[in-house]
Amino acid sequence: MNPADVAQSALPHAASDLSLFGLFWQAHFIVKAVMIGLLLCSVWVWAIVVDKTLLYGRTRRAMNRFEQAFWSGQSLEELYRSLSSRPTHSMAALFVAAMREWKRSFEGPARSFAGLQMRIEKVMDVTIAREVERLERNLLVLATVGSAGPFIGLFGTVWGIMTSFQSIAASKNTSLAVVAPGIAEALFATAIGLIAAIPATIFYNKFTAEVNKQSQRLEGFADEFAAILSRQIDERL
Repeated sequence: MNPADVAQSALPHAASDLSLFGLFWQAHFIVKAVMIGLLLCSVWVWAIVVDKTLLYGRTRRAMNRFEQAFWSGQSLEELYRSLSSRPTHSMAALFVAAMREWKRSFEGPARSFAGLQMRIEKVMDVTIAREVERLERNLLVLATVGSAGPFIGLFGTVWGIMTSFQSIAASKNTSLAVVAPGIAEALFATAIGLIAAIPATIFYNKFTAEVNKQSQRLEGFADEFAAILSRQIDERL
């Protein structure tokens, strides 16, 4: 019998299975570990995408509701009492923090007007930083998967191709039927890396722009509210 035919018959029958499950099952255990890790990262990415989409939608609606109430002519004291009794976020939290500092200065046993404007601005800056941190939470995961995912998949591909070439050398058969399954399962790792990285990169850029937009909206309201409080401070001095 021809030695090449013997080597061909010695190859596992599963090598001809080019389905996605077959490519995964035939891969080297290191390539399998890379694929599983990238699939878990992809699930994590989509969980973050869903969570952030809902969070930013709620934040936008809360800002709209607060601005409508704030500019409706309602008394600031009434608005503060209605918001301070429950947990607030975003623009409402900014308003409550500034009003709390205002009331501490004016309603305390010893009124402290000196530096009040600076203290209010500092309180609002800290609140904005805290809110931006809340909005940016887990975005670093998207950036990491988006940048590292293709390289991790490429590592699995390189390792799989090395293993395939070793098998080809051992079988002494370079026909396309022998080479193709090993190359296909190696490239499958890169494909999974791109599946994880592409959505992560797209949504990271989208969410970063959304955070910047909401941060600018908070800073704009802080400037307007600081001007309102500054006029009231001048009137009371």
